[in-house]
Amino acid sequence: MTRTSMGKALNTALRDALREDPAVHILGEDVGALGGVFRVTDGLAAEFGESRCADTPLAESGILGSAVGMAMYGLRPVVEMQFDAFAYPAFEQLVSHVARMRNRTRGRLPLPLTIRIPYGGAIGGVEHHSDSSEAYYMHTPGLQVVTPATVADAYGLLRAAIACDDPVVFLEPKSLYWSKADWSEDRPGEVPPPGRAVVRREGRSATLLTYGPALPMCLEAADAALADGRELEVVDLRSLVPFDDETVCASVRKTGRAIVVHEAAGFGGAGAEIAARVTERCFHRLEAPVLRVTGLDIPYPPPMLESHHLPNADRILDAVERLQWSDEPAGRTGERGRHAVDA
Repeated sequence: MTRTSMGKALNTALRDALREDPAVHILGEDVGALGGVFRVTDGLAAEFGESRCADTPLAESGILGSAVGMAMYGLRPVVEMQFDAFAYPAFEQLVSHVARMRNRTRGRLPLPLTIRIPYGGAIGGVEHHSDSSEAYYMHTPGLQVVTPATVADAYGLLRAAIACDDPVVFLEPKSLYWSKADWSEDRPGEVPPPGRAVVRREGRSATLLTYGPALPMCLEAADAALADGRELEVVDLRSLVPFDDETVCASVRKTGRAIVVHEAAGFGGAGAEIAARVTERCFHRLEAPVLRVTGLDIPYPPPMLESHHLPNADRILDAVERLQWSDEPAGRTGERGRHAVDA
């Protein structure tokens, strides 16, 4: 075991996939000689040649359109979109062609295509470099949407995405590229498959439902909540489509309270869908409404303001206090006191 970064684990996943399957090809802006702006493709063009790790023009629609054709003819292209908002020019290809091909051909034509998109903020990026666009992809039938939050998942989920016969949007949290964990590229180990959530921390007071870049702040909040006697369970969703209702609902039915945490804006976001699913399936076991802690409903701000925009452990703990605790002393604080009096 060595201390390995998420970026290195992603690089290893791509290298192993290229070695094991000649059908795997990587394409995108600066993925060749430069090795990608986050160095995720570092060294791959030198080892496998420019025909398997190819630089492309700055034309995202053309990149994805080319990948569609490659996949239709039996290759397994892996596209890098460089930055989240750079993917929007390719959205028409994604919605009109990538997502529909299996259905349009009545299942005869699979589309084994992986679209890697660095996403999220907290790196001081300028406009168009810090979006959380997962809701757009979740809302498009025909796409799988996954996002790792750990080094092991970065490797395991990317290998699974490349091996999948259907298109996968693989969202890479930019703020976690440099996060490290003990991990061996020689023995990467098994990880749960896409479509399964994982309980990262056990608890009995309330459940934090999260994914990708928000996982560390949820674990930090769970540590801090112990001082108030709250044992928070933290569930890492890992896969937004397909969604693991079984693991999520088992946790919420155990704790009776839930908060969804993500970086993206709240209105119409992933948290709204997750809160609705939990309410529909766990209504009679809920002790309080499902809450959301999200980014603000504004365009992504300049770097100097992003710390105010993004959720953090303090905002999560504030939401925990609004979960209508039956043991709350009346009048202790504003919201907490009102809930106790109403009860």
